[in-house]
Amino acid sequence: MSDKTTAWKQFPLADNERLKEESDYLHGTIAEDLNEQLTGGFNKDNFQLIRFHGMYEQDNRDIRAERQAQKLEPNKNVMLRCRLPGGIISPKQWLGIDEFASKYTSFGSIRLTNRQTFQFHGVLKRDIKFMHQWLHELGLDSIATAGDVNRNVLCTPNPVESRLHQQAYEWAKKISEHLLPRTSAYADIWLDGEKVLSTEQEQPFLKESSDKTEPILGKTYLPRKFKTTVVIPPQNDVDLHANDLSFVAIANKDELIGFNVLIGGGLSMDFTNHNTYPSTAQELGFVYLKDVLSCAEAVVTVQRDWGNRSDRKNAKLRYTLARVGLDEFRAEVERRANIQLEAIRPYEFTERGDRIGWVQGEDKKWHLTLFVESGRLIDTPNRPLKTGMREIAKVHKGDFRLTANQNLVVAGVSTRDKSKIEKIAREYKLIDDSITPLRKQSMACVALPTCPLAMAEAERFLPGFVDQVDALMAKYGMSQESIVLRVTGCPNGCGRAMLAEIGLVGRALGRYNLYIGGNRAGTRIPRLFKENITEAEIIAIIDGWIAAWAKNREVGEGIGDFAIRTGIVEPVTNPAVDFWEVKLKVA
Repeated sequence: MSDKTTAWKQFPLADNERLKEESDYLHGTIAEDLNEQLTGGFNKDNFQLIRFHGMYEQDNRDIRAERQAQKLEPNKNVMLRCRLPGGIISPKQWLGIDEFASKYTSFGSIRLTNRQTFQFHGVLKRDIKFMHQWLHELGLDSIATAGDVNRNVLCTPNPVESRLHQQAYEWAKKISEHLLPRTSAYADIWLDGEKVLSTEQEQPFLKESSDKTEPILGKTYLPRKFKTTVVIPPQNDVDLHANDLSFVAIANKDELIGFNVLIGGGLSMDFTNHNTYPSTAQELGFVYLKDVLSCAEAVVTVQRDWGNRSDRKNAKLRYTLARVGLDEFRAEVERRANIQLEAIRPYEFTERGDRIGWVQGEDKKWHLTLFVESGRLIDTPNRPLKTGMREIAKVHKGDFRLTANQNLVVAGVSTRDKSKIEKIAREYKLIDDSITPLRKQSMACVALPTCPLAMAEAERFLPGFVDQVDALMAKYGMSQESIVLRVTGCPNGCGRAMLAEIGLVGRALGRYNLYIGGNRAGTRIPRLFKENITEAEIIAIIDGWIAAWAKNREVGEGIGDFAIRTGIVEPVTNPAVDFWEVKLKVA
């Protein structure tokens, strides 16, 4: 082990480390705080600790000033994110979450996230414990969907290759279960001590584990959040390069034999700290199925022990790799897991996004992928989407698969039931033939009014912005083409703008940084073109790009590749060195 692995220890620990150390394995005083009626929020450390239980304290920023003028506390509530490995949920469970959202949330909506799960927004303190018990009755929980732990494990929601998808999904579940916290805090606080079956399974642990309560994560858990995915090439529909640990399925015909392991992807950054940057993942090696859990555990424990616990801005796995090097990290993973990683097997990603509409799987079942703009399922006068999903759930005999692109798959529909499902979907505007290819490839984070980190609008900004870009596409005869377009309200990366062909990152109300140069496969970071500009300025710039793209593109060339080939921007080759540089060949 080199000095580089512990270089961060010369600096004081971040306060979050004290918080975790003193939390009694995530119990804190959350149970007592629930009975505190003087505030609608959580006190002291509990504000952070509830994140390990899948919740964030928020308030409605649209009415914050009004409440301050009335000398009232902000309208505090929590957002809960469910744990849903691989995004699969049954119709019965869907009806249960629909009922809770309708009765007990301020917004009445269900929000599909690009972490392949759903969120409740606007749950008041008095209903929080009831919410967890409601989910438990449905066979669901929110363990480890936030905080310094391994979060909801993604899996390609492939509706076509049914056998391979099922195998990959089973591994996503196994990895999720294996890396969960083992503390009883969730059950103690929310379920009055009732066991949560998913955390009680017997699992092998590495020999070096010394903490009996948390054999993998340890008493102070991970240095920072950790994201894992399972993906089936050639469809990069989970954006693997946004994740710390990715398992790329390698199959022999339709039989899964192992995974290529990639580590160190991530998209968050800080405008004021140029030692932060987004980065694509690096190839660690190939692992056979028998060693998957040991490999996953070893990667997590190496990051647990070597990750930076002094500077949370540099605590993610990609910064550990930058400090110690991929080869040294690999050697330590092999030592801890007692495995020898093999060379990466051939694989290729060619596109992203979801197959909107009907497809038939090899099992002869039908699968309907519904486009849900920004993942927000709510009833409006012209689009009663939430009611439509409830009506489908009442009759559907298969399952639902939430996607990492904020869409939803009605999976496993028999030929006999196909027309019935389609009729309901069309009646409630869940199928809309007017949705353009551009809109289908667009995505935004929640941002305002609920996210406390948001600097600018994203979800509420996206529809009107796409209208304007669609008009430009029509103007230049490009309406049948698509652009991977992402908007995020702050540099934290939730909207995955740093893997877009064209990405917008919020700087202030009405102002964004504009990036271009990612690709359709999601394997390249875009380059900053211009910062802190208005919507009108952005549209004017994109107008010129689309005009040039329409006139001079090569066959099948996306606008991101066009921007690199024609020199609109230079590619980001080493994000640690050149991500923050504006390198334009054409002004």
